[in-house]
Amino acid sequence: YHSLSIEGYRVTHELIEKVASGDWEPQQSVEDRQQKDAIAARGYYQAFQVVKNSVKSILEGKDSGEVVDNDHGNWYRELFAPSVAVGLAKVSDLAGYRNGPVFIKGAMHTPPRHEAVRDTMPVFFDLLKKEQETSVRVVLGHFIFVYIHPYFDGNGRMARFLMNVMLASGNYPWMVIKLDKREQYMSALEKASVGNDIADFAKFIGEQVSNTLDQ
Repeated sequence: YHSLSIEGYRVTHELIEKVASGDWEPQQSVEDRQQKDAIAARGYYQAFQVVKNSVKSILEGKDSGEVVDNDHGNWYRELFAPSVAVGLAKVSDLAGYRNGPVFIKGAMHTPPRHEAVRDTMPVFFDLLKKEQETSVRVVLGHFIFVYIHPYFDGNGRMARFLMNVMLASGNYPWMVIKLDKREQYMSALEKASVGNDIADFAKFIGEQVSNTLDQ
């Protein structure tokens, strides 16, 4: 609910329950086929199931960087599989990283050119594999993924999936960035991206983890 709402989708708890229960039928229902929010909710649910498998692999002892490197493409494909199902996207759109420029609405940060993405992503995953400190993997994993913006869409949701997988690698619980924290969250990301100062973002993530542990 919160991860989708942060991205601007009008999602209710009832809608999440509808798509999670399988009561979403785009082939039979025109309303479902035209319901962008339902499509996003279903994609998030499907991706979440795959991400849970990644977490399971890490808890069984596999390297978190290796798991994310190997699995993130599957997360992305599941995230947008419902869009393919209703004809809003092509299967080819889900193959690999973006092949053109991308701009972030309301942000000053301009992600790297698409030609650089294929070179920067392997380096990014190598850094995750080599980093031993959980907190660094959590904060930089999220930040660098969003900074690169390797896909045309879904980068925020993917970054939060990655962040939580890295939290799991340190035996931390799943952490939700709630909708009422959106402005603070986006501001901290912008400061890190444009102002080259990641302190506020690191502090923000730390506070959200602490709040989760206190619940």
